[in-house]
Amino acid sequence: MRSHFFAYLARMRFIQRWALMRNTSPENVQEHSHQVAVLAHALAVIRNEKFGGNVDAGAVAVASLYHDATEILTGDMPTPIKYYNPEIRGAYKAVEAVAGDKLLSLLPQEFQATYRPILQPQDETVEQLVKAADKLSAYIKCLEEVKAGNSEFREAAAQTKEALEGYDLPELRYFMATFLESFSLSLDQLK
Repeated sequence: MRSHFFAYLARMRFIQRWALMRNTSPENVQEHSHQVAVLAHALAVIRNEKFGGNVDAGAVAVASLYHDATEILTGDMPTPIKYYNPEIRGAYKAVEAVAGDKLLSLLPQEFQATYRPILQPQDETVEQLVKAADKLSAYIKCLEEVKAGNSEFREAAAQTKEALEGYDLPELRYFMATFLESFSLSLDQLK
């Protein structure tokens, strides 16, 4: 039996994000997923090292790598549309679930149990950290676009920052206080 699972995953690089906005630097789902994995891993490490947590940072990073995998089949729905009303959000969640099941079905049967919790995390802590890192990645994108002179991202930056401030996660607050300002600096300023 041949499986197309990993060939589908390789197509994440063709799914563009921020489709309704002018971008100075385009971003695809594969790039975004990598950044979310790095950020989520960092949040897990901070939780464990600074705040006495006991979360599997590796599991958080892996779940992050796959967190938008269903977009291979659904495309990236812009946030203003996805969250426009509860009916649209619910319908999109249902479509994502079907897409997740489809991706799982592409794997040989003996691997499906291993990949199910990665593609469809059930661990509340893992989900929480992945969502926070996803939002943090979006905010970093906004900061980078504004830094490049793209005022189109100014309102998105303000809304995303407000959403991040609503998270009750000390590791997120720590990351933002310790690391976030650096994303607004030029290469020369990072020296």
